[in-house]
Amino acid sequence: MTSQTITAAAAGTWRLGDLTVNRVGFGTMRLPQTGEALIPDAVPRDRAQAISVLRRAVELGVNLIDTAGFYFSPLRSANELINRALAPYPDDLVIATKVGPRRDPSGRWLPHATPEQLRGQVEENLRQLGRDHLDVVNLRIVGTDSIAERFGALAELRDAGLIRHLGISNVTPAHLAEAQAVAPVVCVQNAYGLGMRPEQDDFVRICGDQGVAFVPFYTIAASQGQAGASEGDAPEVVAAARAHGVSPARIRIAWTLHRGPHVLAIPGTGDCDHLVDNVAAGGLRLSEEELTVLESVHHHES
Repeated sequence: MTSQTITAAAAGTWRLGDLTVNRVGFGTMRLPQTGEALIPDAVPRDRAQAISVLRRAVELGVNLIDTAGFYFSPLRSANELINRALAPYPDDLVIATKVGPRRDPSGRWLPHATPEQLRGQVEENLRQLGRDHLDVVNLRIVGTDSIAERFGALAELRDAGLIRHLGISNVTPAHLAEAQAVAPVVCVQNAYGLGMRPEQDDFVRICGDQGVAFVPFYTIAASQGQAGASEGDAPEVVAAARAHGVSPARIRIAWTLHRGPHVLAIPGTGDCDHLVDNVAAGGLRLSEEELTVLESVHHHES
């Protein structure tokens, strides 16, 4: 590793309960396939390439890896790739997974898990990752219904020692309050990024006030979501990237980290060069003037 390589430590740290992580992590949704994620006929990624990306991430100081049992393509499973690449796991490595959504073995989506089915999903993650407990489990939901019963089921597994810390995903402030009445919440995971869902700004602040990590996904892809990053970027983003001599993706991640010390980034990629670039965003400091310009993009970019 050269002295010029910027590691994940440059972003600073945050504590998820009693676990300290660097604020730039790695999301594994893109890892099992090339092209669009979470579709039945996805093209499996080369196994050696996926494993090399995971190992390089840890070399670069990434100690927060985000995954899910439903991150798989034909022949590839994100959890099993993590196990193959990184076990025996470093002591400081935090693996966060999520439960709720379900897919059948062919990749088709099934109805969300019931409270009773959540235990099976937790056990599936334990088996695939080769662990006897999970560091962080996020309950991912769809819709605005009450989450108390489902979150309560995970809280019971936490009490039983299968889960260390709990989070929630794709949620509202009301969901956060509801969950916290059941058990401590260490993180909220929602779609959010520069120019994406500016109405989430207040929720980001609420999380900060309560000491809860806000972990946005699709920070680079934005509205493209699971299809991945698009080629187009706002002129202001391109100008900032040129001024710093970096990629627009690095500007987007840096902007995200500037939203507060409790905001973590989990950009995903299957490419080692993109990984190095993403991690380096943690060392990029944007000026107040640049942040003001980007703020206008945040509220006007479609």
